[in-house]
Amino acid sequence: MSIVVTAASGQLGRLTVEALLARGVPASDIVATSRDVTRIKDFADRGVVVRRADFAEPDSLATAFEGADKLLLISTTTVDERLANHRRAIDAAVAARVSLVAYTSMSHADTATTVLASTHRATEEYLRERAIPSVMLRNSWYLENYTAQLPLVLRNGAVVGSASQGRISAAARADYADAAAVVLTTEGHAGEVYELGGDEAFTLAELAAAISAAGGKQITYTDLPADGLAQVLTGAGVPAELAHVLVDADLGMSRGELFTASGDLRRLIGRPTTPPADAIADALS
Repeated sequence: MSIVVTAASGQLGRLTVEALLARGVPASDIVATSRDVTRIKDFADRGVVVRRADFAEPDSLATAFEGADKLLLISTTTVDERLANHRRAIDAAVAARVSLVAYTSMSHADTATTVLASTHRATEEYLRERAIPSVMLRNSWYLENYTAQLPLVLRNGAVVGSASQGRISAAARADYADAAAVVLTTEGHAGEVYELGGDEAFTLAELAAAISAAGGKQITYTDLPADGLAQVLTGAGVPAELAHVLVDADLGMSRGELFTASGDLRRLIGRPTTPPADAIADALS
């Protein structure tokens, strides 16, 4: 059985390869792909098959997916190029006769109204159109999206956003990676749609309180109008296009589009998800 993991040089991809190895998949049965294979040389040193795959180059995808049984298609990061990239990868998977594509989608991709959700929804639709066996891993937000900002939050004494009182079912990347590894190494997942999120949903005000408790400094949550948050982000050096996507995501959070009470993530990984307080404590240690 050959399992291909795209974007293996990225944070989620790396963790998924590690999760597959931890589950006992032989290194020789794992194909780690990246546009720049020098970034995954460490996997090759451990016996993992390493192949170059550039989503803009269909020939590289055909070579990378050759002989694959299952494929983890990790969504690409450039929003305006995402659907075209995904279609090329799906076409290559069809040509390679892959038995299952697991796609890292987004919470409620079928109904959510954000820019990010629209690209995921279109990818899900294309998978169905091509009639390839597939499973949707609809990931909510990453806890790391917040813990990576802790130095700035503690310096400024504030969490800022436009999520209002929306609850966010964020989970750790390692939790999502473990779920992907389970789906790739067990049967019965074709056709399933998993709404994946952490056990402990929170508002950004509750996140600020948790950071206060862990950091020993009073942190407040400031809810801003969309244009105000965009100004904060661009002022901090975030490119305008990305700032628009992030603000739009926060507005989606305010509508509950990144909340799930499905319990799918906990059931797949067979354990509780990482508590936000633990993620914050680890990031501060």
